Amino acid sequence: MASRQSFQAFGCLTFFSCFLFCSYTPTFALTDVEQSYIARRQLLALRENGELLDGYEYTVKTTEKFENERLRRAFIALQAWKKAMYSDPKNITSNWIGPNVCDYKGVYCVRALDEPKLKVVAGIDLNHADIAGYLPVELGLLTDVALIHLNSNRFCGIIPESLSKLTLMHEFDVSNNRFVGAFPKVVLSWPSVKYIDLRFNNFEGCLPHELFEKDLDALFLNDNRFTCNIPETIGKSSVSVVTFANNKFKGCIPRSIGKMSNLDEIIFSNNNLGGCFPQEIGLLRNVTILDVSKNSFVGSLPANFSSFEKVDVLDISGNKLTGSMPEDICKLPSLSSFKFSYNYFSEEHMACTKPERKNIEVDDTGNCVAGRMKQKTDKECKQVVSNPVDCSKDKCTGGSPPSKPKSPPLPPVHSPPPPVHSPPPPVFSPPPPSLLPTPTSTISTSTNSISSSCCVYTTTYKKYCPPTKHRIRIPIATSTNVSRLLNSTTALTSLCCIFSLSGIKGKRKGP
Repeated sequence: MASRQSFQAFGCLTFFSCFLFCSYTPTFALTDVEQSYIARRQLLALRENGELLDGYEYTVKTTEKFENERLRRAFIALQAWKKAMYSDPKNITSNWIGPNVCDYKGVYCVRALDEPKLKVVAGIDLNHADIAGYLPVELGLLTDVALIHLNSNRFCGIIPESLSKLTLMHEFDVSNNRFVGAFPKVVLSWPSVKYIDLRFNNFEGCLPHELFEKDLDALFLNDNRFTCNIPETIGKSSVSVVTFANNKFKGCIPRSIGKMSNLDEIIFSNNNLGGCFPQEIGLLRNVTILDVSKNSFVGSLPANFSSFEKVDVLDISGNKLTGSMPEDICKLPSLSSFKFSYNYFSEEHMACTKPERKNIEVDDTGNCVAGRMKQKTDKECKQVVSNPVDCSKDKCTGGSPPSKPKSPPLPPVHSPPPPVHSPPPPVFSPPPPSLLPTPTSTISTSTNSISSSCCVYTTTYKKYCPPTKHRIRIPIATSTNVSRLLNSTTALTSLCCIFSLSGIKGKRKGP
């Protein structure tokens, strides 16, 4: 007990010193040194693997009176989190005082699913709060939480393992922060999670194969530092929207992609992907947005590219594709935006140069089509067009990179010393623009029910809650602005939709 008290005292002293250091900073922006300090301080405070000891809540003494034990546990978690916050310029947590946690700003309570007589903390929404700090292990005490929205803050460090105890989780949004480390595998332990948003952080490494075996509806991974190949298990995924853009993924698009029967929107842009397109990609008959731009894909387009009858936005620009542009693609019935610029296409049908429909936008600049304006020079074209890739002999299979000639085995190399357990300081990057309006989210913290005004549908959103299969509503990109899907930091779903999915009664307004 004495050692624990001394550790807590040391932690408080460290935090106080950190606060004094911050007070001399003229702006609310964190420097690289400050971000690194927060991340390292979290690691110093974390128990092994960031786990929460069983029965930890009983070791914490509280003098306040609570309506039930679950609210006391929530109080312990939220107070620990408040102490782990480095800066709160909007004073969001100024009323996080006292035992009435359901009155805390950004904290939402409902009746428990398993014991309706009990009121519990079921959601936390701190979107756009600009809070700096880290996530303490005590958050693992919030076992009734179904939603965590933290987008557009300045949280640093790693996602602690203790969050694996949040088994009711449906939505997890930590986008536009400064989190680091490997993909947070805690999400794999959540049996009911539907929505994962990790955009605009500094996560790195490979994606776990099990991720695509989860019953997800939306998965946002763009603008991180993920590497390795995209797992072959992607074919098992139930997602309707997934974004891989602006990472360092390599290899090929897995052939199993054709099995993604629910897929509506998928974005691979700006990675290190290559090889030929798998024939199976043409099986995505329901896809509305397909963006593979700014990679290194080669060869000609598969004949079944013309099977995308519902595609609205098709972007294959910025690759090394060759051959002719098929007429059928430019005549797809739902197509409104088609970009195949900056490739090496040598032929183009009149249906693409002069589309029959006026509401279609076609960009063919930077190719090798004779007689067209703004094309590559003959010298640039000859280097690629004279050496076409035969995709029938392409060795790119199952999400693996193209095979390379076998080379003699290299002599064994002594393993480097184990890495120091502290993440690198995150690299500063400006937050993405918020292009979507924030939906109304007036949620009652009373013990009655969730406010009926929290699910107002607008034309910005698709409604994914049919009577037979409840699914999360997610944003769609327009034909003139695909980047909206990637760059929006708006809360994309609302609490009442998720509570409805959890079996908690909530009313909706809208069509």
